[in-house]
Amino acid sequence: MRTQNHDLQHIWIITGPAGCGKTTVAKSLSKKLQVEYIEGDDVSNYNLFFPSLTTSRMSLHSICLKYHPESNKQKMRNNIPLDDGDRWDWLIALRDAAIESLQRRSAVVVTCSALKRKYRDVMRVAAYNHPTVQIHFIYLDAEEDVLVRRVTARKGHYMPPTMVHSQFQALEKPVSGSEGDAITVSCDAKPNVVQDRVNREVDRIMEQYK
Repeated sequence: MRTQNHDLQHIWIITGPAGCGKTTVAKSLSKKLQVEYIEGDDVSNYNLFFPSLTTSRMSLHSICLKYHPESNKQKMRNNIPLDDGDRWDWLIALRDAAIESLQRRSAVVVTCSALKRKYRDVMRVAAYNHPTVQIHFIYLDAEEDVLVRRVTARKGHYMPPTMVHSQFQALEKPVSGSEGDAITVSCDAKPNVVQDRVNREVDRIMEQYK
């Protein structure tokens, strides 16, 4: 039996290298949609963040590493890029957390760098195994030097600016022709401008399901 549009559930995955603004965009989008938000770097503890969460109650930087095992955190602190073997369990845990969240809501917003297509493919398995689930990747795009400046300006962040370069070396930007579930949004602007761009794209996509 064909799934009706009103029965569909949506996973919005905000992707891109460090400094592109994934967390800011995801928190704002989760408030707009009134759904849960999962910080991808926290998947190991399955901490689900609700739109009502405020930074005054909990420091984002104090919780944003819980999903990665200690070995991954040590690598990042020591300027050692993560390899594929470091990422698979993290990606699978993130995917499972998103599916679990859909038991309570019709959608969920997730942050995940998803630098390579094969990482995005791990997330796409959620739709393969659950016919009602629709996957949407929103890739936040900016030049490397822009993101290096942003990360350099952050205080107390676990990732050194030099790691941005290693991420760009590994980066495989989504290709619209072969990855139809991915859109690219320029993030080389103030946060409110970027959020407006993302909101317009989300509204455009959701119109297709009405």
